[in-house]
Amino acid sequence: MTPAFNPPQSLILPTQWYALHAIWQADESAIQGGLSHQLLAPPWQMLLLGDGSPTRHLQLLTGELTEVDVIDMSLIGEDPDGAPEPIQVLSGPLLRRQVWLRTASGQRMAYATSWWEAGHVDEYLQNRSIPIWANLARSRTELYRDIQGVQYGHSAALEIAFGQSGPFWGRYYLFWHHGRPITLIYEVFSPYLIKYLGPTKLEQL
Repeated sequence: MTPAFNPPQSLILPTQWYALHAIWQADESAIQGGLSHQLLAPPWQMLLLGDGSPTRHLQLLTGELTEVDVIDMSLIGEDPDGAPEPIQVLSGPLLRRQVWLRTASGQRMAYATSWWEAGHVDEYLQNRSIPIWANLARSRTELYRDIQGVQYGHSAALEIAFGQSGPFWGRYYLFWHHGRPITLIYEVFSPYLIKYLGPTKLEQL
């Protein structure tokens, strides 16, 4: 595996977010029954298509606490921000938050962007320096994670940030609370996770 690499400061203070240039993607209807195992191996499907907390999953996989480096908190108003289409269900003005998810020892595992209704963000992110899952666990907030799409693609910025060659697997989903959407989250996972999950696809069944 390529060793972890810390990018220059200019890379970790973005004015835009790091969307994948997708070479393959699927929407909610296409992923309901799962994907072909030749396309995406079962352990990776559990990470990408499961409705559990990725922060918790990463902690269980690595045996280390999952920590967050917040690299962007920007008020974007009514701007759709180039986000996936489900952003349309959120009411503006919006706030965009970008983070690296990493182990306590410093290995970056994932990148995440989330868009929040600015007037409600403090209800769910009382401590903005810790993972979303940790905030919600503290407040015993019950949420439904609604997977909306999966992407496979390239990002030069994420290659540098992860210290890993692409392409990368990512996903986006809505969080619902009391019947209303509260945030859209876009996540991309580092190929470093092959160390724990095995190859992303099976050569044969």
